[in-house]
Amino acid sequence: MAHVAERADELKVIIFNKSDFGFAEENSRLVSADCKLYLQPEWSRSKEMTPLIVDYVMNNPKWEISLQTHKYLNIP
Repeated sequence: MAHVAERADELKVIIFNKSDFGFAEENSRLVSADCKLYLQPEWSRSKEMTPLIVDYVMNNPKWEISLQTHKYLNIP
């Protein structure tokens, strides 16, 4: 699996609970330094997780926030 991760252009981790931040960091160590890193709230928990993701990204600027814009716009 590590050889696949080394070739990845981006890593997106869905954040459902606080322990997912640790999972994200573990997996970020498997990808190259050029890989884009994204954290995305799980839709059903977005109200709880989005503020935590914002704080995390502010303190860990290697990460960016990803959102499912179509869900906010009510597009199936």
